[in-house]
Amino acid sequence: MKVDTHPEYREVVFHDLSCDFKFVTRSTIQTRDKITHDGKEYPLVKIEVSAESHPFFTGKHKIVDTAGRVEKFRQKFGTVGSKTAIAAG
Repeated sequence: MKVDTHPEYREVVFHDLSCDFKFVTRSTIQTRDKITHDGKEYPLVKIEVSAESHPFFTGKHKIVDTAGRVEKFRQKFGTVGSKTAIAAG
């Protein structure tokens, strides 16, 4: 293999911010943040979703507020050219 062509492959801590879950794995991802985990310093990668918080793996679905989005859109832009306005009217 050629020297200096591959990125550094090292242990990294991934931190799921939604449920405060941390796990150590190996990765080549570049990051500026660091964390001390189990007495050792690791590069830190902050993530929004992991297997600990994803609804598919947990079986718990988060309720997403979709109600009101259409009404908010209609208030902002009106019903001009809307297919739903024709169907409702």
